[in-house]
Amino acid sequence: MIRPVRIDKKQQVGDELIRRIENGLMEDGILLPGEHRLAQEFQVSLGTLREALAELKRRHTIATQGAVGSIVTYDGVVLDQRNGWAKALADSGALINTEVLRLEAVTRPDLLSRFGIDQFITLDRRRRGTDGTLVSLERSLMPATGGLEGLPRVGLIDDSLTITLAAYGYIGERGDQWIGAEPLNAEDAELLGRPVGTVFLKALRTTYDRQDRFMEQVESLLDPVHFRLHLQTGAAKK
Repeated sequence: MIRPVRIDKKQQVGDELIRRIENGLMEDGILLPGEHRLAQEFQVSLGTLREALAELKRRHTIATQGAVGSIVTYDGVVLDQRNGWAKALADSGALINTEVLRLEAVTRPDLLSRFGIDQFITLDRRRRGTDGTLVSLERSLMPATGGLEGLPRVGLIDDSLTITLAAYGYIGERGDQWIGAEPLNAEDAELLGRPVGTVFLKALRTTYDRQDRFMEQVESLLDPVHFRLHLQTGAAKK
């Protein structure tokens, strides 16, 4: 009886990465692609990929620099904002009510040189805590192309921008985010029910999809009474 050979996917991934490194396909000092991209390429789970990378690190084939990341928390709960604040807050278990203020087409000639388009769909939302206090204001810009131009007419799918974008073929792959603190101007102060000049955290995130198309720019104003910026460096020791 011939027994089936068990394929060690972790070893396969590690061997292939070593082959690429030794053959000069990945030069010394090159930054490895992101974990999600590698896992998709090798058709393995993130867990399997991370095990392979850990083995390569143990064998000194690769080295990893201590991670440095900015994390926003809501009342002490870490939020993963990659899929948007609404989902991040929902996943945290926070009881938040979201109100849509605006969903319409806009023309932004000032963004033409940056994104190659000047026609966008804007979605403005604000959120309240359980006591009715307004805790955040969010303005999202999406390209008015690929079917998204109809959003003002048909609305969001399941009240989720992330699900809606994915349904139209926009799935985030990369991006950047800036977080600072700014005093509220007159318009934002009125929308948030605060005095003009009240300092809020301001997060600006830009996301591109798997085809490297611009898919979303989000400006979020966050009440620092509830939101905090947490800087994490290195990796925790086991």
